[in-house]
Amino acid sequence: MEQNNGTQVTEFILLGFAAQHKFWHILFVVFLMVYVITLVGNIGMILLIKIHSSLHTPMYFFLQHLAFVDLCYASAVTPKMLQNFMGSKASISFTGCAVQLLVYGTFVTSDCFILASMAVDRYVAICNPLRYPVVMSRRLCVQLLVGSYAMGLLNASVNTSFTFSLKFCKSNAINHFFCDVPPILALACSSIDFNVRILAGFVGFNLTLTVLVVIFSYAYILAAILRISSASGRKKAFSTCASHLTAVTIFYGTLSYMYVHHGTDRSQEQEKVASVFYSIMIPMLNPLIYSLRNQDVLEALKHLGNKCS
Repeated sequence: MEQNNGTQVTEFILLGFAAQHKFWHILFVVFLMVYVITLVGNIGMILLIKIHSSLHTPMYFFLQHLAFVDLCYASAVTPKMLQNFMGSKASISFTGCAVQLLVYGTFVTSDCFILASMAVDRYVAICNPLRYPVVMSRRLCVQLLVGSYAMGLLNASVNTSFTFSLKFCKSNAINHFFCDVPPILALACSSIDFNVRILAGFVGFNLTLTVLVVIFSYAYILAAILRISSASGRKKAFSTCASHLTAVTIFYGTLSYMYVHHGTDRSQEQEKVASVFYSIMIPMLNPLIYSLRNQDVLEALKHLGNKCS
């Protein structure tokens, strides 16, 4: 895959997993099933919230968009990966790679900020329940949502434009199953110091800000729950944020694992597995988490089932 020094890369080869060529049929079936469940779960969650009036609250407003974001970034990666499992040459065009990175980066970053916005929503609901309808107004919810998408687009646009402004003349083989910034930067034949600083700056800011919002929100939530005298009251208060806390723990836990283990050749396959989890598995798990551990969603599903029967 070596390129001549004067030749610009026009397409990339996605190397995927080490055992991809031996077990491609098994991997194809598994990821196809995961993607189908992701589509059904997230589209179903969006429609359920839209049609059921009892779910027209700020919490489910954010949950509806979380499902949309999960659906979008899973769809940016999974269909192309499934196609590459079946082909002898797992290639993607230069433009296609840039578009994939832009879409994926936009919605993954938006996911972080929507989860943080949901943490703020739970903080207001539990710590200031009487002021909740006033504080979490429709206007504020829309502002938080627009800010989440704007931060996602800004992050992805900057990193994508700087990444694909480089010269790629070393190789066109990306050691990953989709176009992500670090494995693409490894192919550049020009200096990537500025790109690395830009990537670290954006990732550091986005993760630090959203994680701090989540931590401080749940610190106040925990303090408020501990002040509730009755055990049933504490249980009810905790149950309103259990699903969100589970989703946040899985999402940020996976990202933390990737950054702790990043950098060594031995960990590259582990990083790919972690990438599979947060880019493909989490979008499938979130609808299950919010349906199986959320009484309002279960009631809405039961009501819808009775209405259809």
